[in-house]
Amino acid sequence: MNFKSIDGKNQVEGYCLIKSVDKKTSSKGDTYLDFTFSDSEGEINGKLWNYNENIHGVYDANILVKVRGTISVYNGTDQFRVEKIRPVNDDDGVKIEDFVKSAGYDSSAMYNALFEIASDFEDKELSLLVTTILNDRRLALLYWPAAFKLHHAIRGGLLLHTLSIVRLCEKLCGIYTFVNKELLISGAILHDIAKIDEFEVADSGIATGYSVKGNLIGHLAEGAIIVRETANRCGVSEETSNLIEHMLLSHHGDPEFGAAVRPMFMEAEILSELDMLDARIYEMKEAVEGVGTGEFTGRLWSMDNRKLYNHGKCDLNKPTILF
Repeated sequence: MNFKSIDGKNQVEGYCLIKSVDKKTSSKGDTYLDFTFSDSEGEINGKLWNYNENIHGVYDANILVKVRGTISVYNGTDQFRVEKIRPVNDDDGVKIEDFVKSAGYDSSAMYNALFEIASDFEDKELSLLVTTILNDRRLALLYWPAAFKLHHAIRGGLLLHTLSIVRLCEKLCGIYTFVNKELLISGAILHDIAKIDEFEVADSGIATGYSVKGNLIGHLAEGAIIVRETANRCGVSEETSNLIEHMLLSHHGDPEFGAAVRPMFMEAEILSELDMLDARIYEMKEAVEGVGTGEFTGRLWSMDNRKLYNHGKCDLNKPTILF
C-alpha cells in the first residue's frame, strides 16, 4: 500500500479505495468495521474498532477515503488499525483512476473519437442515430465498465471495448472493401450501449451487480429498444433502424449465448465475430499475465473451460493502440 509514515515508525496515512466493508461484532460485544483497502500497489485488511456511526460516519465499498492508523502483523499478515477516516474531497487532488483498474486511455478522448467517426458518416441517418444515442449517454459512457466480472470489467472499459472493435472494423473494411463500413461501425459503436442500463455501477466505475432491467431484459434487447425509440424520435427510417436493431440482437452469435436471432447479413456476422475476438483477446491476456513463462492458467469458464499456456513470446506490457 502507498501509505506514508507520519511518525517514522508504524503510524501511516494515505488515500485508498474501500474495496469491501462489513460491520461486525467483536467477542466483547463491541461494533467494528472490517475493511479491505486497496490502491495501485495492493490491498490490506483494516479494522476500525469501537465503531460509532455518529462519530465516524457511514462507509460503503467503492468510495475513496483518506485514512490514518498503524500497521501491525497479525497471524503473519499486515493489518491496518484505523484511527481516522474520512471521504476524499476536491481539495485532496486525488483521482479515482489512480485507485482502480482503468482503460489506460482518457475516456473523453475515446468518446470523442467515436462521436467524430459517426459525425463524419456519409449516411446521414446512421450519423444522426449514432450521435444522438452517444450524446444521450455521454456522462455514463465516460466511466462505465463493459462487464460485471468478465472482459473489460474496468473503469472506462465499455469505451475501450467499443473503440477497439471500431478500429478492427476499420482495418477489416480496408481489406473487404465490399462491406458497408458505416453500417458495420454503427453496429459496433452501439452494440453494448444498453450495458449502461444493465449494471449497477459505483462512481469508481466498477460494476456492483445487475440492475432489475439488466436481469429482466438484458443489454441486447434493451439496446434494440433504445435504437427503435431514438430512430422514431429523430425520424430515422424503419429500414435503417431494423438493420441496427438486428445487429444488436444478434451480436452474441447464437441463442445459446443470449442472441435473440443469429446474424442474417454480413455486417451483423462480422460484428459478432469481432466482439468475441476482442473479448477473448482481453481475457486471454489477463489470464496469462497471472502465470509465469512455461506455466498454464487454471481452467477458465469464459474460455470454454480451457487452460491457457504462457509461452513467454508476447510482450504483455505493450498497450492496445487505439489512436
